Amino acid sequence: MPTSDGPDLALWDRATTAYLRAAGLAAEPGIGERTEQARRLADPPSATPRVDLYIDPVCPYTWLVTQWLLEVERLRDLDLRYHVMSLRMLNESRVVDGRYRRAVDNSSGPSRVAAAVLVRHGPEALRAWHAAFGAAIFDHWRYPDAQEYVSASKHALTVAGLPTELVAADSAAVEEALRRSHTEGVTPVGADAGTPIVHLDGVAFFGPVLNAVPRGDDAVRLFDAARMLAQCPDFFELKRTRTAPPVLRTEGQRP
Repeated sequence: MPTSDGPDLALWDRATTAYLRAAGLAAEPGIGERTEQARRLADPPSATPRVDLYIDPVCPYTWLVTQWLLEVERLRDLDLRYHVMSLRMLNESRVVDGRYRRAVDNSSGPSRVAAAVLVRHGPEALRAWHAAFGAAIFDHWRYPDAQEYVSASKHALTVAGLPTELVAADSAAVEEALRRSHTEGVTPVGADAGTPIVHLDGVAFFGPVLNAVPRGDDAVRLFDAARMLAQCPDFFELKRTRTAPPVLRTEGQRP
């Protein structure tokens, strides 16, 4: 119900979250819920756009968005920051198909490796590792098995000049760091969050979901449009059903 200061966002969050939780679709309290605090922490737009990208390395759509943002960064001044998230954590409180649950659980290793790289070696190392991992996994469309993820993770560590023992990252400290980063990325988006998650100038969205990597002027135009939508406080969602698998690599396309 509106108040003298505007709509009661906390009440709206409680009502929608209660409905989703009753339907078995919501996460635990504090996870995946939009909060007024998150809105207040949003950075105001600046001359140099800030983009916080939250990645689970196994998600092909996150890989495509990463390549798009790197293309924009090549053409435009951009403050692009990498963070980690987890499809396993995203779905741990949701009612999902058993086959999908097993697939998510079997592909959870790379997000732990990414978190370990970020914690122990910093964001530039994560960039380098993610680039090498994605080049190995997303060279064509397929469903990699658990061993292929391990091999690609280890190969990417070698390419990035990082210790290969990080491939077995499973400590409590790594899990805690991954969950903390995941929560920071997901909370401002809400219960409908998926991957990729992008925060544009502090405004968080699930998406954009791309089927291929736009290049050149197309990449910049898409970024400008996304930033414009992020600056509109009443914009929440724009969606249509995907009709084809992602185009991960085409002849002559920059990696």
